[in-house]
Amino acid sequence: MAPKLLSDFFVAFFLFFSQSAVAYNVVSFGARGNGKTDSTLGFLRAWRAACASRTPSEVYIPRGSYVVKPVSFDGPCKTKITFRNDGTLVAPGNINSLGNTGFWIKFYKVSYLSVIGGTLDARGSVFWQCRRKGYNCPAGARSVTFMWCNNVNVRGLKSYNSQTIHIAISHSNNIKMSSLYIRAPSGSPNTDGINILQSRGVTITGSTIQTGDDCVTVGQGSMNVWIANIGCGPGHGISIGSLGDSYNEAGVQNVTVTSSVFTKTQNGVRVKSWAKPSTGYAKNLNFRNLIMKGVGYPIIIDQKYCPDNRCPHQSSGVKVSQVTYDNIKGTSATQAAMKFECSSSKPCTGIKLRNIKLTYVNTRRLPTLAYCKYASGSRSGTVSPRSCL
Repeated sequence: MAPKLLSDFFVAFFLFFSQSAVAYNVVSFGARGNGKTDSTLGFLRAWRAACASRTPSEVYIPRGSYVVKPVSFDGPCKTKITFRNDGTLVAPGNINSLGNTGFWIKFYKVSYLSVIGGTLDARGSVFWQCRRKGYNCPAGARSVTFMWCNNVNVRGLKSYNSQTIHIAISHSNNIKMSSLYIRAPSGSPNTDGINILQSRGVTITGSTIQTGDDCVTVGQGSMNVWIANIGCGPGHGISIGSLGDSYNEAGVQNVTVTSSVFTKTQNGVRVKSWAKPSTGYAKNLNFRNLIMKGVGYPIIIDQKYCPDNRCPHQSSGVKVSQVTYDNIKGTSATQAAMKFECSSSKPCTGIKLRNIKLTYVNTRRLPTLAYCKYASGSRSGTVSPRSCL
């Protein structure tokens, strides 16, 4: 063998075995993929070993069905970690053991983390039934939580039937999510796909989200969010907010939603805030290149947000400004395809409409309308329905 080929061989040989040496298989730590055995401790042991390693490590979940109780994978860790899942994680059957914790799978203070593949089944139907019937139900759990995490890559994850939010991102930076598949029935309450709070630099691309609530929500204190190539629906659309629930609240800025399709959602792209005093704001929002298919309110700003009929009946203090809608087309399931219900104390300003073509589909042939209250801005190109700004 030539010296160069021999050298390359030993390099490849070394890399292969060095990578194998730092792969921590949860089965080796006691997990069992039989769909019955509690595997929580096996997962925790594998995580702690990987987290303590001084070389890049991998927690590996092979094929199988693993029952896992609420578990927190805590950092900081000494190295980069890949959480590679070829199996299915199943929530315990007792809704109280999961729902009283508020979370199911949590990553806490972890940096340079990759979560690759895998399926999560939170089996939320019993919890939703409890909520509908008004029994003494637990608060409910989020399926995956990233809290105080930095530089995280999530790819190819499937999440089914979360009790509440499927993926929650809180106080984190530089989070990239792609090729996700999130699903819950259209009637399941509060099953948001992805919820972003107090976080910066979040990118969500190439994903399908079908839930009973918002496909994506961007909450207070979040900025530099990029959402692209999303198939949203059923659900409530993609929302900024709700904002203004408390008086001293951080704002939202620099959010882009682009190249996405909304199918029979309650709303398309929405900004929502409570009608009460607040220091919050939402600015520099860009919604462009979107297709609406039978969407309730394709374009909406709602500063009298009140989902449960316990409304504050005040004026929203959240300032909404610099909002651009560009190249949005399709059909509306309501006559008001564009609705800007803004605040009397903090009117919406700087709204820009460009190349909008939305049509109300109805048997009575009623015209498609735009509704404006305390809103100002400009239009360019073709805007249909006719702008009310």
